[in-house]
Amino acid sequence: MKKKFPKIVQYAIISLYLIFLAGSIVRMTGSGMGCPDWPKCFGYYIPPTSEEQITWKPNTEFKKGFIIIKDEVLFVADKDLKTANDFDTKNWSEYTKHDYTKFNKFHTWTEYINRLVSVLSGFVFLFLIYGSTKFWKENKTITLLSFGAFLLMLFEAWLGKTVVDTNLTPEIITIHMVVGLIIIGILLKLNFIVSTKKKVYKYNSLFNKLLIISVIFSLIQIAMGTQVRQFIDEQVKEFGFENKNYSLMNPSFKFYFHRSFTIAIVLVNFGLFYLNQMKNLGYKLVNWIIFMIFLETITGILMYYAEIPIGTQAIHLLSGAILFGLQFYLWIQNRNEKLVVSS
Repeated sequence: MKKKFPKIVQYAIISLYLIFLAGSIVRMTGSGMGCPDWPKCFGYYIPPTSEEQITWKPNTEFKKGFIIIKDEVLFVADKDLKTANDFDTKNWSEYTKHDYTKFNKFHTWTEYINRLVSVLSGFVFLFLIYGSTKFWKENKTITLLSFGAFLLMLFEAWLGKTVVDTNLTPEIITIHMVVGLIIIGILLKLNFIVSTKKKVYKYNSLFNKLLIISVIFSLIQIAMGTQVRQFIDEQVKEFGFENKNYSLMNPSFKFYFHRSFTIAIVLVNFGLFYLNQMKNLGYKLVNWIIFMIFLETITGILMYYAEIPIGTQAIHLLSGAILFGLQFYLWIQNRNEKLVVSS
């Protein structure tokens, strides 16, 4: 298990980024409330594929917890029952957590696949904490980081439920995203510790300070980005998905801050690129960071000026998460060289 542990850590990182990707597709397609309940979907372990399955009908059996649509209102069955000829409100409670009006199987299954990806990642994390126990005697940090990441994943699962229960509250979505990035940071630290091949780099104090600023800036930008996306989602909800040109009508200060703050991020990271080249520090990750910033900028421009072309929102979110990961891992590498120099 010890020999396989570095691979397990890498699989955990990949699985977490797959969650980011699946979540971004959910947001891109407006499928965030495709399943009105959690962890089931309309009371089913496997979601319905047609509106007929969740429509009230006479002489039909429904299990406790099943959710139906009747007169554009959601109702949940209070007990196992078989319906009579008329709808009996005594057997049903109105489901008030969701203002659902029309079933959309595409949205439902998009959200459900997002949840399946999270479940798959959960199994990877179980292997992670099991494998980490083998290191307890020689390096307790590995075990503690693994369990810390796992506990935060459980917290993320609870936040996911809260997001559904609160009908996509912006603040909860932001916390959900930031906690995901913290888990990424923990896993990257873990990956660095267990990595068998560590390259030697040069340490530079200014480079290290700029790295810290770049990581903080990325966190701020991503957190603000979730707020902007929520504004867009509300606009799409009001005007319809087919009228995406209205998505950024009368944007708030958060949008302008998010857009303008990109300039600061570009300057800081190009400063890293300049120092890496001029001081010959040898950090190859800097080149990938510049590429991700380019991708972030291009997709941001397309979303604003080209009415959010299909796929750009998902790429924008995922590249932002990858950018943060690259910056954080680069900081770990640089900090390690500082410790080597100090010793």
